[in-house]
Amino acid sequence: MKTIDLRSDTLTRPSEEMRRAMASAEVGDDVFAEDPTVNRLQEQICALTGKEAALFVSSGTQANQVSVNAHTQPGDEVICEERCHIYNYEAGAPAVLSAVQLHPLPGKYGILDAEDVELAIRPTDHHFAQTRLITLENTHNRWGGTVYPLEEIKKIHKLAKNHKLKMHLDGARLWNASIASGISIKEYARYFDSVSLCFSKGLGAPVGSVIAGSKDFIERAHRYRKLYGGGMRQAGIIAAGAIFAMEHNFERLAEDHNRARTLAEAINELPGFVVNLQTVQTNIVIIDTSLNDKGAADIAADLAERGIKMIAFSPTRLRAVTHLHITDEDIEQTIHILKEYAQ
Repeated sequence: MKTIDLRSDTLTRPSEEMRRAMASAEVGDDVFAEDPTVNRLQEQICALTGKEAALFVSSGTQANQVSVNAHTQPGDEVICEERCHIYNYEAGAPAVLSAVQLHPLPGKYGILDAEDVELAIRPTDHHFAQTRLITLENTHNRWGGTVYPLEEIKKIHKLAKNHKLKMHLDGARLWNASIASGISIKEYARYFDSVSLCFSKGLGAPVGSVIAGSKDFIERAHRYRKLYGGGMRQAGIIAAGAIFAMEHNFERLAEDHNRARTLAEAINELPGFVVNLQTVQTNIVIIDTSLNDKGAADIAADLAERGIKMIAFSPTRLRAVTHLHITDEDIEQTIHILKEYAQ
């Protein structure tokens, strides 16, 4: 029996063509900025985002935390959305690495209201941590891959400028947002002082993320990457995988989005399962199991025995993610098994 693994788009594996590109990559010492493949990747990211400089890093968490560190001083405060990755899934790194505190705000489908953000900005008073940075996530993982509306980004950007605050975009899945919305990555990125992008999710590279921003920002980020132990030597081997992923797997993300929608609509017809279709905008499907007799973890275990892997995202929520290795036939089989299970 084939196992259909919908736990995450991080499960993607490099294709044979990608492996060949990695094996033949020209390399040097990236700590000395002498790896030609890494340099080419960073140049491509600058062109893609419209930023002055870019820095290749090992992971999305490292990209976000290097950015937070480079934008802040110890004792500062960072505004974020309460379900965002930086707050929930990065091991308390802002407190440990940057000595800053996070100020999480509730959002609707992961989208912050500009008025709420403005109300959260601390007054200039010695009693308070000083607000220094606003972080947004696009697409938003825990809200089911929702796309941040550009008009809301513009509003938050305007108030950030008025209050002389920096803006960072956790764009691990910005590729998906761009494909779903038709808005270029450059247009999204222009409203942020820094943006991170991940190559090892839907694009299918085995490892790597990148940060883009001004030359001064990247110079500071470079130091923090080194401080975190993130300086990689002949990193062109993995940078080649990232380049291949951008060039071959970016546009095809639309297929993942279509499959996620097909799956979500079918699940929504089953007893005991509810999907809020408003949140199914890219490749993530969040399934509410609160009407079921069993909790999400038990349901995930039952489905795994039947060859379908999902993640229990909470006691009453399952997450299914479509990706490079999920086919139309896989979606059909998943729907068939879920129907049998629901009955």
